[in-house]
Amino acid sequence: MHDRPITHLRHVDIAVQDYEKQIAFYEEKWGLTKVGSDGDVTYFAAEGSPEQYVIRVRRSQEKRLDLVSYGAADRESVDALAERLASDGVHLVGEPDVLQTPGGGYGFRFFDVEGRTVEVSTEVAARQHRRIEEREDIPVRLSHVVLNSPEPEKLLAWYERYLDFRLTDTNVHPRLGGIMWFLRCNPQHHSMAIARCPHVSLHHASFEMRGLDEYMRGSGRLMRDGVHKVWGPGRHRAGDNTFTYFHDPNGNTMEYTTELETLDEDSWHPHLYSTEDPETSDQWGTSNPMNDFVSREMFNDPDRGLFAAPPV
Repeated sequence: MHDRPITHLRHVDIAVQDYEKQIAFYEEKWGLTKVGSDGDVTYFAAEGSPEQYVIRVRRSQEKRLDLVSYGAADRESVDALAERLASDGVHLVGEPDVLQTPGGGYGFRFFDVEGRTVEVSTEVAARQHRRIEEREDIPVRLSHVVLNSPEPEKLLAWYERYLDFRLTDTNVHPRLGGIMWFLRCNPQHHSMAIARCPHVSLHHASFEMRGLDEYMRGSGRLMRDGVHKVWGPGRHRAGDNTFTYFHDPNGNTMEYTTELETLDEDSWHPHLYSTEDPETSDQWGTSNPMNDFVSREMFNDPDRGLFAAPPV
């Protein structure tokens, strides 16, 4: 059994009302590859990633975050996590079993403390992938996911306790206190983060580009195409990664990024970064200023799928 129950982020699954526009957005604008569809569910891979898919889109009358999926090292880790969660009263959607999604594997789903569906899996077959070439402005892989929470300290404690995520850094506001917590499950600065928000929802999903030039080319291409830019281009302090945030056709925020920091976990000590310092939001000073309007654009709509597992 692996020491940590979670090894990495696999995919983020969403349900949307305007399904056809969402499919066209990922395929024609965002740069993902459609790898499967049954008419009501479509799977998208990133060309540089061995994951079978990094985003799944489902047609639905209610917009929601269907689930967030993480990898585990082996079956023993999956079984031990399921046993631990169940013994502490965490609601399991099902017991560990063979997965029926592309690539197969072995895993299970459960609800986090706020009712999101989380999946943990292992033995998923690797997808044939390729090296992203110079100046090719498409995502290499899924980088991280950020969750909105009205009780972020409680959610942080839950992920630390049950999934062994570790706090890397925190952005703090002079009046509100902590407003964003960056969490890791491997040496990557963060695979997930938690943002303070009035309601439970998806804050954003982030996609890694090949390098600075590809990141800028992709950001500029979307801006020229009239995709609504929320914030960027710039470079954050926590994680030292670049950012440009856009709205997809259903109002979810999606990010292009690159150069996310890799840590020496043995020597790392979490920082507190004040939002009063403009370099906390953007070290370069090139993005539109972070303000209440930009923050509200990332609040998203309240999630309608809490404590209700997606049908597939």
